[in-house]
Amino acid sequence: MRILIAAAGSRGDVAPYTGLGAELRRAGHDVTIAATAAYAHLVHAAGLEFRGLPADTRGRGAGTGRRELMRTAAAFVTELGRGFADAVDDDTDLLLLSATTAPLGWHLTEATGIPSLGVYLQPTAPTGDFPPAVTGTRSLGRLANRAAGRFALHMVDRLYEQAAGELRDRLRLLPLSPSAMRRRQEQADWPVLHGFSTALVPRPADWRPGLKVVGTWWPHHEPAEPLPAELEDFLDAGPRPVLIGFGSMAGGDGERLSEIAVRALRRAGLRGILQSGSAGLAADGDDDVLTIGDVPHAPLFPRLAAVVHHAGAGTSAAALRAGVPAVTVPVTGDQPFWAGRLAALGAATDPIPFPALTAERLADALHRAVNDRTYAEAASAAARHMATEDGAGHALKAIEELTGAG
Repeated sequence: MRILIAAAGSRGDVAPYTGLGAELRRAGHDVTIAATAAYAHLVHAAGLEFRGLPADTRGRGAGTGRRELMRTAAAFVTELGRGFADAVDDDTDLLLLSATTAPLGWHLTEATGIPSLGVYLQPTAPTGDFPPAVTGTRSLGRLANRAAGRFALHMVDRLYEQAAGELRDRLRLLPLSPSAMRRRQEQADWPVLHGFSTALVPRPADWRPGLKVVGTWWPHHEPAEPLPAELEDFLDAGPRPVLIGFGSMAGGDGERLSEIAVRALRRAGLRGILQSGSAGLAADGDDDVLTIGDVPHAPLFPRLAAVVHHAGAGTSAAALRAGVPAVTVPVTGDQPFWAGRLAALGAATDPIPFPALTAERLADALHRAVNDRTYAEAASAAARHMATEDGAGHALKAIEELTGAG
């Protein structure tokens, strides 16, 4: 099949699909990933075709407040919608849609007749088991959790209203609201494969049959690719260090975060690695702290004492897979949800909300994560569970069964 995976958002919203796409390619399918130009190099490195999408999350100045976040998301979605149809050509046999592209992709499916499946990195369907991933971790009770889940989807539909309307006009389709389209898809039991581990989120029993949890899709990287020499030397030069990084979060906060990180490491008596990321973390003139750029998680994380991270879905899974305890500092979106999941497993300390981060709180959490063996034991138990899951392989099998291509 000629398969197009459409994914939009930050690096963490795109990178997992390079692993899924590489698995589909190994099975003989032609795979293209449509994403923003910033991630073309990730797609090409996985041996996949790349197609550009117009919207970019970088440099939008999104704050952490709910209203600010909604404004930024609405602008992103509108821009995405205006170029989305150009990413799909007549040769496409199957559309795989992320949670951010599905509310647009459904209209393309209607216009072109190309079949589609959901490939989601977060649980979005309402359930009594937990509240929506975007509202945090505190359960409201089964009935209220489901109601909150439906309200969260209603808010998503409102975000896509303008973009979906413009797309339907362009495709010469009759008007249809995003919520009406969503109901149509749910009634048809539109299939969605979820690329996360049941160690973190067991499949809710009250989900409809078409919603599957298949295991994590890991970003593609070449196993033989060595770590940078400077990083190897640092790892070999002393006790296991702690990695501190915020991924694509906290842009413009680098100076403050770097100071907090270095002070916390000194206070806890630990060696550290700062991953610069969008925040621009850096530590100059400190032999016990190394600054690095973009490095794959898989070969690095198992060699660490702990990971301090923003609790994005991908980084949360990677730390768990490595059997390494975490200290989470969630910033926004679904990050408090994953941070709460890690803490509930016992694999991470209680989350430190980003606005409340201080050197003292970080040092205290690091001391507990590194010295209390129960955190590493819980992470190792989850890692053993995750090792039994083959997320990309199960997704391949499900895709071929659903499309009759196996």
